[in-house]
Amino acid sequence: MIVQRIRLVVDGIAERFGRSTSALIAPAREFDPGHPWFLTATERGNDDTRIAPWTEGNRVENLVHGKTYFAALARALEEAERGDLVFFADWRGDPEQLLTDDGVSVEDALTAVAHRGGVVKGMVWRSHMETLGYTGPKNRKLALRLEEAGGEMILDQRVLTLGSHHQKFVVVRYRRPEASDVAFVGGIDLARARRDDGNHFGDPVSRPFPPEYGEIPAWHDVQVQLEGPSVRDVEDVFRERWEDPSALSRLPWHAIPDFVRGVTREPSELPPVSDPPEPVGTCSVQLLRTYPRRRPAYPFATKGERSAARAYAKALDRASELIYIEDQYLWSVDVARVFAAALRRKPNLKLVVVVPKHLDDDSPITIPSALLGHSAALEVIRAAGGDRVLVLDIENDRGIPVYVHAKVCIIDDVWTAVGSDNFNRRSWTHDSELTAAIIDDTRDTREPLDPAGLGDGARVHARNLRLELAREHLGRADGDDADLVDPQQFFDVISASTTALDNWHRNPSSGPRPAGRLRLHEISVPPVWQQRLAALAYRLFVDPDGRPIGMRLRRRF
Repeated sequence: MIVQRIRLVVDGIAERFGRSTSALIAPAREFDPGHPWFLTATERGNDDTRIAPWTEGNRVENLVHGKTYFAALARALEEAERGDLVFFADWRGDPEQLLTDDGVSVEDALTAVAHRGGVVKGMVWRSHMETLGYTGPKNRKLALRLEEAGGEMILDQRVLTLGSHHQKFVVVRYRRPEASDVAFVGGIDLARARRDDGNHFGDPVSRPFPPEYGEIPAWHDVQVQLEGPSVRDVEDVFRERWEDPSALSRLPWHAIPDFVRGVTREPSELPPVSDPPEPVGTCSVQLLRTYPRRRPAYPFATKGERSAARAYAKALDRASELIYIEDQYLWSVDVARVFAAALRRKPNLKLVVVVPKHLDDDSPITIPSALLGHSAALEVIRAAGGDRVLVLDIENDRGIPVYVHAKVCIIDDVWTAVGSDNFNRRSWTHDSELTAAIIDDTRDTREPLDPAGLGDGARVHARNLRLELAREHLGRADGDDADLVDPQQFFDVISASTTALDNWHRNPSSGPRPAGRLRLHEISVPPVWQQRLAALAYRLFVDPDGRPIGMRLRRRF
């Protein structure tokens, strides 16, 4: 009865049966024999952008954990010299966050490039009020420090009401031909608490967090490092937003303090764009984005862009064996319906979902609303997949929950997506997001060679990332993954490990703690009186819808 109320209150689930994922989201599809997993230019649904449908010949390195990413970023920034370009966009920027063990901070690394004569330009979301728990003052401080050093950072509020700029990327382009241009894309902000590693004991430069995560919260996250032609696409994502002629904020209580503090209100002109880097690897990369339909319109997305949502739908339409996802939020019925359709269509398809054990918010509005959406979304998925679905969370070896902030999806060891978008309606329609979808042209030689049986073969990048994440969550050493390569066996091993650890927690005196960190995810459904009070807040504030009204009515993206 409670689940039925949740479904009705949140969204309903009309048209649940008999529809493919592409019918739920994507427009009429064009088949491309070279990359049938990727969106075509027409399927992207945005004729205003300058980015390519996809690029080939890229090198992609997985950077699991903030400590790994920050070290790579620090090296890239340290190499930047006079005339080199550093562009970055972020949801949050904490100038004091450390990038390295020797104390180099975000502020130190960026201002050092500017002092050496590099061109440093940044865009960070302006943020909501600090009294609501947001970090506008920190973003503003980073902007002022960078501009004092000769760089430039704008506080960008060109969003829908109650929306945000959620993209997290950095581009470094060098003038020296011997230096390899690089871009970083994923879910990791230049912010406090992110610099954790595989031990998951947390980042000493921490931040306030729910007490369930301990004094220093552990943090799990993923970024990718791109080299090759895709770097130019990430640069163009930056340039399109930077060159938007709309006012950074139209609100007088923003403009007046900016004027008093000397914060940039009009972005300067960017240096001329250079040619894309030469091919250096074996991966094809498609950049996926979310932009809402806004007034005044984004000149690079006059009707908005929902290519992230459409790309997931197209990839899920080909899913046959295993979908593996890690996500900070999974709390939208609209999104859950896409996964449910895939599970119904393919009776052998398995789904493994890794989410945080607890929300990262203590708001009396957000918590009941998010639990409401989360409960409904998981019920839709479980109703479709039954025992083919595992929804899990993580704890470290001390038994303390690990906060999952990653946004990763791997399908059939072929298609990988790593980015900033979460599996909720806000990320798919309302806020700005950036994700890299990756297909490695190199086939993996480990059996099974073609898990899905579609002739695509398993690809090295996708399989390696899945196994790296699995080894960590199962508490295994590098290379200890022979029983995890086959997707169906992988599911069984994960299930067995989770059951063993859950049983031990119920009876810890039974013996030593089993290896592994995965627990079966359980949530508390809000009381009925909270469900009704939270429903409006859920729709308007927690998980708003940025689609035009026609798309909402047709349940299309």
